[in-house]
Amino acid sequence: MQHKLTQIAVEMGLRFQSAFSIFGLTICPYLKQFCADAVLRVFAYVTALQVILCVGRDCLLAGDSCSSDETCSPRLRTLRQCVAGDGTVKLGPGARSQCANAVSALLSSPLRGCQCRRGMKREKNCLSIYWSLYQSGIHGLNLVESYPYETVEKGSDYVRLASITADSDLGLSTANRCLDAAKACNVDDLCQRLRTEYVSACIKPSGKSGLCNRSRCNKALRRFFDRVPPEYTHELLFCPCSDMACSERRRQTIVPGCSYEMPEKPSCLTQMRSCRADYICRSRLAQFQYDCQPEEQSASGCKHGNYAACLVAYTGLIGRQKHSIKSVLFAGSPITPNYADNTTSNVAPWCTCSASGNQRQQCTEFLDYFTNNICLNNALLMFGNGMDHTPTPSQTDRRIPVTDRDARNSSSGFVSMDTEENIASPTISRQVKVRE
Repeated sequence: MQHKLTQIAVEMGLRFQSAFSIFGLTICPYLKQFCADAVLRVFAYVTALQVILCVGRDCLLAGDSCSSDETCSPRLRTLRQCVAGDGTVKLGPGARSQCANAVSALLSSPLRGCQCRRGMKREKNCLSIYWSLYQSGIHGLNLVESYPYETVEKGSDYVRLASITADSDLGLSTANRCLDAAKACNVDDLCQRLRTEYVSACIKPSGKSGLCNRSRCNKALRRFFDRVPPEYTHELLFCPCSDMACSERRRQTIVPGCSYEMPEKPSCLTQMRSCRADYICRSRLAQFQYDCQPEEQSASGCKHGNYAACLVAYTGLIGRQKHSIKSVLFAGSPITPNYADNTTSNVAPWCTCSASGNQRQQCTEFLDYFTNNICLNNALLMFGNGMDHTPTPSQTDRRIPVTDRDARNSSSGFVSMDTEENIASPTISRQVKVRE
């Protein structure tokens, strides 16, 4: 809504500018001072409207606006002390009351409703402003109720494969969508460049250890999924497979051996807590929990009925890690989900609840968001089936819209394994060799 209002404000400014240019050529020579004042007032109004709309939408702009305001600035400083560890101790007696008052006042400022964009410059700074206001410990906000990113429009159709729109130029077919996805990425400059970049970063040995650089690998993965349009990234990651070789290549898309796998699976609770301690990872997790929130009574299986948004939120978790200084090998990713096996809808993060003790229920609830989530399950299966992402209430069989067996029976026209592997692999330097 705010984005549309901003566009309207810009259009108003252009129309006023055009109108007053004509007005100035005809009447203004006789009323110079009056016209000049009128033009200045109108331009000032339109500019102010644009600034207000932009500030209310961007947390960085809203934070700058608040910091320069003598009334808002001290409240923002108070709030930052409240959320900074033992901030209540620094504030002294009555700290909780001061924090509550600061939050209440700032919710009436341009900070209210501000958002950030995934992959934006200074993303962490933007998110720190958002979470300062919506810190769950102070404001009681549940992660599933909101998240700081701009929402994916419900009409966005990421369910259609990229090759459908490009087949006239590339000569692609839908017989093997994983192969088509690789072809489509290879002819797109941005997709091909960033895919080559992350594959190279994830398979190249680092120093004398011979191990990959996990931090560099995840950074390259984040760049790929944040900057390349979903019509390419989703086709590469969620394309349907009808044989084991294809399924394994699909699982290897994000190079699990470097990006997240460790000798032993860590606790899911440890991953969750580590993620929530990082502004960006916490925000991606909040987006995933919101957009993939299941609801049995919904025709789609999703509370918000948007498969596209769910898949965008899922990919936002890939490559999110909490760095460890101790060892590159154990600097794992807190969440990074991937295929647990060769089944289309069986995805999970690299973690376990086996040693969660009396917190087993909390751990299982977190893991179930990936492994037993009707919304995510349907989003993956419907994408693989190439179906529209907005089911009608009459579609009652929500749990299993299409099975892997159905996909095997309906697929045809396979290319040879050598050809498929060559096309599916991005062009990388000959010096870079995959470790066996």
